[in-house]
Amino acid sequence: MPTTIKQILVGKARDPMDPRIFHTVTLAAFLAWVGLGADGLSSSAYGPEEAFKALGSHAYLAVFLALLTAITVCVISLAYTKVIELFPAGGGGYLVATKLLGPRLGVVSGCALVVDYVLTISISIASGCDQLFSLLSPSAQNLKFTTEVVVTLALIVLNLRGIKESITVLVPIFLLFLLTHFSLIAVTMFGHLPELPRVFGEASNDATATGAALGWAPLLLIMMRAYSLGGGTYTGIEAVSNSVQLLREPRVPNAKRTMLYMAVSLAFTAGGIIIGYLLVGARPHPGRTMNAVYAERVFGDWVIGGLRIGPVLVALTLISAGALLFVAAQTGFVAGPRVLANMAVDSWVPRRFAQLSDRLVTNNGFWLMGLAAFGTLLYTRGAVSRLVVMYSINVFLTFTLTLLGMLRYWLRNRGAEDFKRNLAIHGGGLVLCSLILCVTVYEKFGEGGWLTVVVTASFVTLAFLIRRHYARIRDVMRRIDETLLDVPVRAHEPVDAAIPRDEPVAVILVSGFSGMGVHTVLSVQNLFPHQFKSYVFVSVGIIDSENFKGAAEIEALKKQTEEDLQKYVAFAQRLGFAADYRYDVGTEAVEEVVTLCEGVRKDYPRSIFFLGQLVFENDRFYYRFLHNETAFAIQRRLQFAGLQAVVLPIRVLDRVTRGKKARAA
Repeated sequence: MPTTIKQILVGKARDPMDPRIFHTVTLAAFLAWVGLGADGLSSSAYGPEEAFKALGSHAYLAVFLALLTAITVCVISLAYTKVIELFPAGGGGYLVATKLLGPRLGVVSGCALVVDYVLTISISIASGCDQLFSLLSPSAQNLKFTTEVVVTLALIVLNLRGIKESITVLVPIFLLFLLTHFSLIAVTMFGHLPELPRVFGEASNDATATGAALGWAPLLLIMMRAYSLGGGTYTGIEAVSNSVQLLREPRVPNAKRTMLYMAVSLAFTAGGIIIGYLLVGARPHPGRTMNAVYAERVFGDWVIGGLRIGPVLVALTLISAGALLFVAAQTGFVAGPRVLANMAVDSWVPRRFAQLSDRLVTNNGFWLMGLAAFGTLLYTRGAVSRLVVMYSINVFLTFTLTLLGMLRYWLRNRGAEDFKRNLAIHGGGLVLCSLILCVTVYEKFGEGGWLTVVVTASFVTLAFLIRRHYARIRDVMRRIDETLLDVPVRAHEPVDAAIPRDEPVAVILVSGFSGMGVHTVLSVQNLFPHQFKSYVFVSVGIIDSENFKGAAEIEALKKQTEEDLQKYVAFAQRLGFAADYRYDVGTEAVEEVVTLCEGVRKDYPRSIFFLGQLVFENDRFYYRFLHNETAFAIQRRLQFAGLQAVVLPIRVLDRVTRGKKARAA
């Protein structure tokens, strides 16, 4: 029953060895625009509103604000296009900061991105519900938080099925948003076309008059404050660079095309909405979004053929905006787990975040992002005004670090083609993003921005602790390798004979050729002397987010797995034993190993299965999150399948000798 329910909700397992699998799970440029660009487009539901409200009585500055918004979108998009060219394997801001500024700033950028994508999910869902509940009576507001929770769970389940499937379902919503909002802006512009020169002229005159009366510095501060508080408009631009590996080949051209779609659509929508507020006289209204007021001013009185279609168009516009915000939450689910996977490969977060499910998705990342988003919704009760403050800080921290890294790169490569152009793009982008970051932190730190700073700093600290733990384990494994991989072996005639079917066979489950596997072989001989004269080595090459990039990487994994097993066979033969090996590749070690072991047992009925496992002297509760304890899981599965399995411990001892040190015995 649980398996049936899982298949209904999530779908059947996928075969990573299917040659068509990469075409099945990767995204064309259009789908990438939907899945990764919706975050930027959806920010037009709250970013322009926050910026326009910050202008206060100086609404005429909206003309300059719209222009500056469009320019900023283009500059950041161009900068991230260069990131895609230089880092075609993906990784975005995390990889740029790691490679160009160092691992310490890299982990800051990565942690900021993860927190940012959690807030992307929560603010998108909260703002989407705000848009939809703007159409309902005030009494319905009590159901808004429950709706947010239901939407969060639905998106988690949808993503567990697969990224492409989750995006394809949401395409109609994306297209409806484009149609309604393009129509809204176009109708506004054409309807007020004769007034545009006057409006622009009055804006210039009012700015000049105010500057003369108050001084240009206060006017500039008002403008910069509004510009900075609308920083949520630019969120999501970086998402493509983080997820290049999800795009279909040729990846770089498709990623650049996606960036172009995103930049043009976002610049037009965000800038157009800000100008639209000014032209139709839209102002903040209690209990309603400014986009709702704007749509009513434009569409509210439309009558065609005696039918009053205005309210219908208003409803469609708000529904599409609300629904697109749910699509925008998808960006957090797509890009956030990718950042976590990259950090897991570098040992900043538990390695399990790099693992793939049988649907070939990073389901651990999906659950973390979804549950963390639920936590932020619970804390803020879905208040968009509070989430926007928390949201914008990390976005621009990542932007600033990325652009600083790119600026450093171009300063080191002064002789490169288009050096001056790239220097201007990344230098200008760095100035804009660092300005927005500083103003946002200053303005909103006491209103909730402090929480983002505290959470991000705590995440960074935790990442350093996790990496230190893994470094300690690597040191233990390195010393085991140094001790055992070159262990002297008594001279024996190499055995190159078939393993007798009826003799006892020691089946050693290994992961790569390492001292840990050699330790297991020697332990078997020590514990059961003269019992086993034949060995079979079993291994599964794990397909994770690091090597699930194309057919060539899968073939390389198969080749490496087989080569490592051949080394074990050669080692056993030098000891004077008959030896053979079995292997497979897959996303889940336990299932694949059990299947291989059942096959070995059929060939050699007197097989006993042995596994090595690190055992810590001072075991702590959080070790289960940092280490998957695969050996014990395999042992349980084999024993319930009627196969005898023994876990041989490799002890990791804690000793205090000139400080705390670890050694393996």
